[in-house]
Amino acid sequence: MTMSAMIQFQSHNTAVPSPLQMASPSSATLRRLCFQLPFRRLPPLPSLRLTSVVRVRAFSSEETESEISISGEKVSNKPPICTADELHYVSVKNSDWRLALWRYHPSPQAKPRKHPLLLLSGVGTNAIGYDLSPESSFARCMCEQGFDTWILEVRGAGLSIHGSHPKDIEQSAHTISNQMEAAAVSGAESVLSASQSSPSTGITPTESPIPVELPTVWEESVLVTKLTETLITLSDRVSGFLSEGQSRLISAKLFDQFSKLVGDSFLADRFNEIKKNILGLLELKQNSTITSQIRDLSQKLINIIEEGQRSVSPPLFDLQERLTTTMEDFQKQLDMIVKYDWDFDHYLEEDVPAAMEYIKAHTKPEDGKLVAIGHSMGGILLYSMLSRFRAEGRDPGFAAIVTLASSLDYTSSKSTLKLLLPLADPAQVLNVPIVPLGAMLTAAYPLTSRPPYVLSFLNHMISAQDMMHPELLKKLVLNNFCTIPAKLLLQLTSAFRERGLCDRSGKFFYKDHIHKINIPVLAIAGDRDAICPPEAVQETAKLIPEELVSYKLFGEPNGPHYAHYDLVGGRLAVDEVYPCVVEFLSRYDD
Repeated sequence: MTMSAMIQFQSHNTAVPSPLQMASPSSATLRRLCFQLPFRRLPPLPSLRLTSVVRVRAFSSEETESEISISGEKVSNKPPICTADELHYVSVKNSDWRLALWRYHPSPQAKPRKHPLLLLSGVGTNAIGYDLSPESSFARCMCEQGFDTWILEVRGAGLSIHGSHPKDIEQSAHTISNQMEAAAVSGAESVLSASQSSPSTGITPTESPIPVELPTVWEESVLVTKLTETLITLSDRVSGFLSEGQSRLISAKLFDQFSKLVGDSFLADRFNEIKKNILGLLELKQNSTITSQIRDLSQKLINIIEEGQRSVSPPLFDLQERLTTTMEDFQKQLDMIVKYDWDFDHYLEEDVPAAMEYIKAHTKPEDGKLVAIGHSMGGILLYSMLSRFRAEGRDPGFAAIVTLASSLDYTSSKSTLKLLLPLADPAQVLNVPIVPLGAMLTAAYPLTSRPPYVLSFLNHMISAQDMMHPELLKKLVLNNFCTIPAKLLLQLTSAFRERGLCDRSGKFFYKDHIHKINIPVLAIAGDRDAICPPEAVQETAKLIPEELVSYKLFGEPNGPHYAHYDLVGGRLAVDEVYPCVVEFLSRYDD
């Protein structure tokens, strides 16, 4: 897919368009809402000591808990892209993923802290955003204040690894590191080269003529096998990707492509009859009988297309090759969906709890708790954990949390993330099984930072004018972003509907239970944040009990201003944002 198809814009006067959805919203001035709830000191919480057996409770409506062993290891020779003091990997239950944990040792000169600190990043981002440079590093600032600091890279992000043998983890980490660095360099250079190339002459290449010679061999058995395998894969492997009953819609997408092959020819009616029968079978649980019926119908479908291939009134030329290409392209889409088969709840129920237990096993806090900071989706994860645990009457394991540019409900704001809403359509998810955000931004960067600056408005989505050093902005754009599964985005779009973000079942709404929390929260917003505007941050903050929440807006009417990533890497964040966070966490660490 070309960049022009992925990112569209109208003019420099439009609002910042999201590369996640290839469109430009209308320009709108963010309303500056500034109120600050006072900090309230909580009474001391009872002390809990960790036992020798590390336990984590599964998210469940049933009053049961499951014991899991927390396995992981430290990489002795960490890759160069990891600027932390240590790189650890923790395994995830019921998954082949090994999550990367960047660890920063607390400064020996700093006051000792009682709780380790967990940092969670935004959607489609890795640990680099928290450690852009020694001078502006959020993570380094926190460890210099005495916090044993850990950054979690959830599945699919950064140096996290899928399916690697434990003995090969170090080598795999170096391989991923090299790929990240190479992709950043080559991606920027290739698009810059293209942007500087000579303009098009307007001459349209001559299309290849359609061959008029009919193929002499029709490999029916091969085509039947390919078609049957594709259909079975569609039914089996995509099961559960979307809500119940929508697998039929995905199946119909494949047959829509087949229908284009036969067009309005005399084959159409017979083709549609076979199509209807196959769609019915794909909704059933697969067994040998169903598979046999699908194979028989596939044979009939091939026979119909073969008849068109051999027909002379009119001949449907080159159908065999076109049918094969259609099946192969569709199979690639299915494979991509299966490869990137996780959503928000996987992070919430599996990744974050596994990281927390691993950190506690290594640091052994006396009360068994952590403090945590979440930026963007990282803060949404923290809110969701507090909501779910308190709804079930359980302790989430935090002493205090800080959220940066996060909300459970975006309905009242003008967030550019509203452009994700078309992905709520399962057909759109199938067309776009992943959003290669990292590759898209890497490709766009030369057009944002060099004349003629045709995509310069994308920078304002990330950082306000003059707020981030150009080299740090470049590093952020080229190294911080990853590929996002459409399945994850599909769930996050619920934050733009009534009642806000919900779980994958659509039955548990996190916003409905956030008032039950008993953990102090600092909610921070940036005044020029187009992704999570201040009013969205306030939407969640106002639901938390007043004695537990503090809200802080950074940015002044006449500048400087804070956009989405300025809170963790802007030039003034070291002096303004970081001390505010440290002061808040220090109150509840003592």
